[in-house]
Amino acid sequence: MISPNILLGTYSIGYFPMADSDGSISWYSPDPRTIIPLNNYNIPRSTQQLIKKQIFKIEIDKQFETVMRGCASREETWISEEIVESYMELHRLGYAHSVESIDSDGLAGGLYGVALGSAFFGESMFSYRSGSSKVALAFLINHLKEKGFNLLDVQYITPHLQMFGATEIPRKKYLELLRSAMEEKVEFT
Repeated sequence: MISPNILLGTYSIGYFPMADSDGSISWYSPDPRTIIPLNNYNIPRSTQQLIKKQIFKIEIDKQFETVMRGCASREETWISEEIVESYMELHRLGYAHSVESIDSDGLAGGLYGVALGSAFFGESMFSYRSGSSKVALAFLINHLKEKGFNLLDVQYITPHLQMFGATEIPRKKYLELLRSAMEEKVEFT
């Protein structure tokens, strides 16, 4: 297991871990880095419609391990058992959080990440049912804004995240935003 102090320390300076195919852990600080600006984001129309229909109920931190395992259950994954155990410990300590989309059949999708200072580091998301992870992400963005977070780090750009306003910024700019976010502590829940 990666110690919580190492994980939190590396997040605070712009790094995050990923497991390689052989199970070893590598540390990354990409340039450019992708964020979703909490003062300039977009909730796609299709996601807004899903939210209005109330197909999914949102819960926080009710099924953290299940969400992590949902994120890991794909052909190629960077979420090893060591990563799961490490983030489970961060969750027990109050730093790692999950957002779950629940429908009539149970867990439909969700995401997890780490809250530190006034930054949230989005780690991964998954979807068993169409739109469920998008509803979870829309909730997360609004939740972070309401709680006073300053930074939503999503690591790498994807078409899915671009729909929400994700943008790439140079590492230097990211580190400036991160330093500022580490100076202010806000509570996730």
